[in-house]
Order: sequence, then C-alpha cells, then structure tokens
Amino acid sequence: MTEQARALESFLQREIGRVVYGVEHVVHALTIALLGGGHVLLEGPPGLGKTLLANTFARALGGRFKRVQGTADLMPADLTGLHVFNSETRRFEFREGPLFADVVLVDEINRTGPKTQSALLEAMEERFVTVDGERFRLPEDFLVVATQNPREFEGTYPLPESQLDRFMLGVRMDYPAREQEARILAEYAFPGAVQAPIEIELVDRGLVAAARSELKAVHVSDALTGYILDIVAATRQSSSIALGLSSRAALALARAARIEAALRGRGFVIPDDVKRVAAWVVPHRIALTPDAVLDGHSARAELERILDAVAVPREAVSA
Repeated sequence: MTEQARALESFLQREIGRVVYGVEHVVHALTIALLGGGHVLLEGPPGLGKTLLANTFARALGGRFKRVQGTADLMPADLTGLHVFNSETRRFEFREGPLFADVVLVDEINRTGPKTQSALLEAMEERFVTVDGERFRLPEDFLVVATQNPREFEGTYPLPESQLDRFMLGVRMDYPAREQEARILAEYAFPGAVQAPIEIELVDRGLVAAARSELKAVHVSDALTGYILDIVAATRQSSSIALGLSSRAALALARAARIEAALRGRGFVIPDDVKRVAAWVVPHRIALTPDAVLDGHSARAELERILDAVAVPREAVSA
C-alpha cells in the first residue's frame, strides 16, 4: 500500500548517503517534510555538513538550490528580491531573491535580525512573497531548510515563537560517529574535494507525487486522533511550559505520524509513529517557563515526561 513512499526514502537515503555520511535520521526527516509540504529547522554546531546535506537534497530532487548566509545586516529584500529600474525599457522590473528556489538553505538563521526573520513567515506559510504591494508565487515544492547554532553562541537572536511554529520539524544534527568521520576524512581531506561534487541520480518527480497520493489511504483512527489531542493538551496544561502546542503543531504531528506510518510500510498509524515524530515536531515549539529553565529542565525532557504520562488508548494499539 505504501510502496512508493518507501521507494522515495530508499532513493534519497542511497543518493544522499553517497555524499553525506551518517545522517540517515536527517534524510528521514527531510523525506517526511518533503511529503508533508513542511520546512525543517536543523540545529547543531557549525561545520557538520548541513549546507552540503541541503545542497545534495536539492540536487537529488532536481530542483534549484539557493543558500542564504544569515548575518546581522541581512535585509528582507535580500531574501524576497526587489524591483530594479531598467534604463532600456524605462520600467521597474522584479528580480527574484533566493526564496524563489525549490530548496532554500538559510544558514545560521538565528544570526539574522528579527525583521529579516519575520520576512520568512509569509513565504513559509503561504508560499507567496509580497514586494511593493505585489504578490509573487513561489515554487510548488518550496522547502526551507534553516540551520540554527546553539543559543549560547554569541551574536544570535532567538527565533520568535510564531516562526518556530512554521517549521514542521526541528532536527538535531550532532557530531558523527568515529567510523563516519573516518569516511569523511578519507573522501574529503584533499584540496578541491568539496568543490567537485559527487554525481548523483535525480528522483523521478512522478515518484514524489505517487508517494503523496498514497498518504490519503493511511488510516488514522478516532482513538489515535484523541491520543494526539491529549498530547497537545498536556503541553498546554503543564506548569513547566509557558507556551503549549498550537493547532498548527497538532496538524504537523498528525501529518508527520501518517507519513511515518507510510514509510514503515503500514496503512494505519499507531502510537509509536506519533512518539517517533514527536521528537522532531514538538521540542522546538515548546517555550519553558523561567522557573523550569532555572531548574535545568529542557524541552525534550518535558516531552518525554508528557509522553510517559499520557495514556495510550488500547483501540489505537490494536488498530
């Protein structure tokens, strides 16, 4: 029932794995975001290959890739584009910014100022940008992969809750295992290695469409929907959380769980699917109270506590 979705991830894992090593979980998350029409926030220290990963992902999809380096002086027009006067036609013409690519990597997004961060909101949510009162449509498969340095790094601006909520998934990218890092050194530790990209195959766009079509047949029971709503409600009622999950987050959790089930070859969603994707959907959306932060709590630990506390319906387990 879900052969196309599994074939799509297998293809992406194989082709991206030829270039970037030890990032299977990130490719899995990117596949979920691609099928779910969402965006991904990659968190972790610099220098781990996040740019190479996003570039390779775009190449595998056969789409246009653009990279934006986040800096304090980056302006909204640097993302959206602007009107430029053409002296020959004596008219203003619109020149597209990097947001008009299929996959856009916003590197170190939390080094940009709040005004520029907010410029992404309309693009990420509506797939339109507005410049000088005129709206321009973005590509159909427009997908933002934003990287974020740890918050304790100097010169960073915390992303507002409204923007964090636009990211379907927040994925932690940690240091590679020793054997994976040895492969990196063997492949790339010579001059010009990164500048000469390894050739990879392009995905059949029909496969992406077929995989998305399969998702409609993946069953989500009423009991499972209730389980998702119980998790969402628990984040809103927790004394350690200042801002619980929104309705957009509930939709992202349900959509990601459905895709997770399909990628595991099932035609129905089970609680374990919800728990697996919750680790990517929930933590970056949780705002802890000041007291919880002082007590050393973390969003991931709070999520684990909630998942342990929320009862799993028997009907959902046996569906």
